[in-house]
Amino acid sequence: MSETVKDVVKEKYGEAARRVAAGGSNSCCGAAACGADIDPITRDLYAQSQTSILPDSAVRASLGCGNPTALAQLNPGETVLDLGSGGGIDVLLSARRVGPAGKAYGLDMTDEMLALARENQAKSGFDNVEFLKGEIENIPLPDNSVDVIISNCVINLSADKDRVLREAFRVLKPGGRFAVSDVVVRGEVPEQIRKSMLLWVGCIAGALRDDEYVAKLANAGFTDIEIEPTRVYSLEDARTVLNGHGIDVDSIASQVEGKFISAFVRATKRAECCASSCCA
Repeated sequence: MSETVKDVVKEKYGEAARRVAAGGSNSCCGAAACGADIDPITRDLYAQSQTSILPDSAVRASLGCGNPTALAQLNPGETVLDLGSGGGIDVLLSARRVGPAGKAYGLDMTDEMLALARENQAKSGFDNVEFLKGEIENIPLPDNSVDVIISNCVINLSADKDRVLREAFRVLKPGGRFAVSDVVVRGEVPEQIRKSMLLWVGCIAGALRDDEYVAKLANAGFTDIEIEPTRVYSLEDARTVLNGHGIDVDSIASQVEGKFISAFVRATKRAECCASSCCA
């Protein structure tokens, strides 16, 4: 296969940004498969009280599977980094919560999404926001520089999740929090789904099993790891997502029903020892 996962993700998310810029909307399972209003992954994630303060294009560009800004603890004055920030919805919401004394970074590798996000920032009027071009496997920030890392259905798209988590650990300050929304699998995934490059972009094929996610976070150095389900997908949800991908959903029903979940994944970078008693 000549195209890498990264190539496919870049192409599809660039296409998504162009669609929004032209006045359209998006869905995680693709415009051809389902609309944003019925997509079981992306629908109904943000409250009206949140979206009403944002540019419409930031909302329409959202391709997440959760709302990390609603679940993560964000405090005034903190620095937040959103991995795979897309059109900027979670960065702008974070910027509001950390306030003028804080900072919200968005990191994305897609030029079209970065252009859209910066346009949305200009419309929103937030000065404590910066969008960076780069890959989540190589975060362009110094060690120990971020209080909180958020992400919305992006880490599952990476072909090197171990490196992503090591980088997240590196840039977090001691005591910093990892608080992301992601698609997670309970049990094994049918091989025909794993092999579909399109479904990497559809938020499914690259998803980790819950026990794998915990192990990888621990290996990266994180502690206090928790996975909290926020949405469990039914067979009919799977049918909506997999429609048009040449997969007979009924034939794999037992392998799909209830196996895919959206989850809030929490972890902590342990604070450095600052007194003799804490190392006892």
